[in-house]
Amino acid sequence: MNKHGIRLITAVVTSSMIVTPVLAAPSVDDLKKEKASKQNEVSSLQSQLTTLMGKVNTLESELIQTGEDITKAQSDLVVAQKKEKEQYAAMKKRIKYMYEAGNDSAFETLVTSDDFTDLLSKAEYVQNVHSYDRKQLQEYVETKQQISDLKDSLEKDQKELESKQAEYEKQGDNLNNLITSKSAEVANLDSEIQAAAEAAAKEAAERAAKEAAEKAAKEAAKKQQASAANNSTSSNRNNSTTSNNTTSNKNNTSNTTRPSRPSGNNTSSSTTKPSGNNTSSNTTSGSNANGGTIVSRAYSQLGKPYVWGAYGPSSFDCSGFVSYCLTGSYTRLGTTLTFMGWTRVSNPQPGDVVTTATHCGIYIGNGQMIHAPHTGDVVKVGPVQSGMIYVRR
Repeated sequence: MNKHGIRLITAVVTSSMIVTPVLAAPSVDDLKKEKASKQNEVSSLQSQLTTLMGKVNTLESELIQTGEDITKAQSDLVVAQKKEKEQYAAMKKRIKYMYEAGNDSAFETLVTSDDFTDLLSKAEYVQNVHSYDRKQLQEYVETKQQISDLKDSLEKDQKELESKQAEYEKQGDNLNNLITSKSAEVANLDSEIQAAAEAAAKEAAERAAKEAAEKAAKEAAKKQQASAANNSTSSNRNNSTTSNNTTSNKNNTSNTTRPSRPSGNNTSSSTTKPSGNNTSSNTTSGSNANGGTIVSRAYSQLGKPYVWGAYGPSSFDCSGFVSYCLTGSYTRLGTTLTFMGWTRVSNPQPGDVVTTATHCGIYIGNGQMIHAPHTGDVVKVGPVQSGMIYVRR
C-alpha cells in the first residue's frame, strides 16, 4: 500500500473518532427552578414599583398643595399691589395739595395758631401725616415683596417637585418594562416546562413499550425453547421403540403440541398536559350609564389652562379635571393613585377614566381622551397614552 493510501485511511479513522458535543436539554426540574427564580425577580420588581408609586402619590399631593399655595400667593400679591397703588395715590394727592398751597398754607398755619405751642403742634401734625404716609407705603412695599418672594419660592419648589416627578415616572417606566420582560420570560418557561414534561412522558412511554416488547420476546423465546426440548425428547422416545411395534405405532402417533405464538403485551401511556392557572382580576365589561354626561362636561372645559392644585372653575390639574367631569362640581375626588384603585373595565366606554400612577383623563372613544396635560398647556383632546388602564367609578 502506498503512502497516499495510508494517509487516506489515517484521515478517515481520525475523523470517525471526532465526537460532536451534544448539549442535553434542560430537565423539567431545572426549568421549574429557573421559573421560580424569574418569578422572585418579578415579585421584587413589583414591590419596588409599589414603593415607587407610593412616593409618586405623596409627591402628587405635595404638588397639588404647592399649586394651591401659589394660587393663594398670587391672589394675595394682587391685593397687596392694589393697596400699594391706592396708598401711593393718596400720598401723592396730599403732597400735591401741600405743594400747591405752598407759603399760603404755612402763613395760614402761623396766623391761625393761637400761640407758639399751637403752631408747633400743627407743624408736628403735618410731619406726622408725612411720616404715616411713608410708613404705610413702606409696609405695603415690604408686604408686596414678601408675597412676591413667597411666590417665587413656591414656584421654585414646584419646579423641583415636577423634576422629581419626571424622574419617578422614568423609574416607573423602567420597572414596568423590566416586569413585562421578566413576565414574558416566565411565560416562555411555562411553555418550555410543558414541552419538556410532554417529551419526558413520551420518552417514558416509549421506553416502557420497548421494555415490555423485549420482555415478551424473551418469554416467547423461552417457551419456544421449552417446546423444542419437549419435541426432541418425544422424538427420541419414538426412535427407541422396537421395529415390531413400528407398524402398530404408525396409527398411534404421539400427540405433539405446537408452541403457541405469544401475544404481545398491550402497553398504553397517558400524559396529562398541565392546565394553565386561572387568573381573575377585578374587571367589568358593562356600559357606563353616565358616560354621555361625563364626556359633555369634559368637552365644556376645553382650552382651560393647566395649574397644579386647581380643580376649576377657570383652571385644572389632571386629577382635578377628572374629578369635575365625574361629579359636575368643583371638588377633588382624589389623586391618580385613587383612580388606579377603581374597578378596571375590559370593554371601555366613553366617560370611563384612563389613568396611570402619574396622569389621568376622560376616555371619549376611538382611542382618544380629554385631559389636562401639564404646566403650560390647556385641557385638550389627545390619544390615550401607552400604559394607561381603563377604570370606572
